[in-house]
Amino acid sequence: MKELQQKVKDEGVVIAGSVLKVDAFLNHQIDAALMKKVADHFYDYYKNKDVTKILTIEASGIAPSIMAALAFDVPCLFAKKAIPSTLTEEVYATDIHSYTKNKTSYVVVSQKFLSADDKVLIIDDFLANGEAALGLYDLVKQAGAECVGVGIVIEKSFQQGADRLKNEGLDVLSLCRIASLEGDKVTLVGEE
Repeated sequence: MKELQQKVKDEGVVIAGSVLKVDAFLNHQIDAALMKKVADHFYDYYKNKDVTKILTIEASGIAPSIMAALAFDVPCLFAKKAIPSTLTEEVYATDIHSYTKNKTSYVVVSQKFLSADDKVLIIDDFLANGEAALGLYDLVKQAGAECVGVGIVIEKSFQQGADRLKNEGLDVLSLCRIASLEGDKVTLVGEE
């Protein structure tokens, strides 16, 4: 997706050669028009998979996930990193480690909103080591649901995440694949 790739190169900020900050359009301020185009790409790729639910983790995955839910005309469900007092029903739960924040979160999804009848498309903003997507996949398996794929906005291809997901048999679509952040510069796959 050329527009997303150019946005990453123009507005992405590399920190310490390993972290990519994209808060100008994805992680803090949201470029809604770009997120709609992102969702349209996910829809075009997965439209024949009979998706019944979009699943993400709070908070940065919510924007592209809501747009994807609109495209598929299905609900968007996000795993919560804290159990609110209003969540009184049974939950599916797992631990997810964040590469960027170097923190492990206990995340939950209400059993009321995820069932064995669901065909789930997981959407996330970043793919580094695959922990978030694999954690979400664990929630899908706990529910007895089917994961039809994993849509990623930005993939750090120099890390192991994509391989880990594919080794689980998951159909992964990454819209922007980064080959390197060396020298505090974004180099996309194919530009090396």
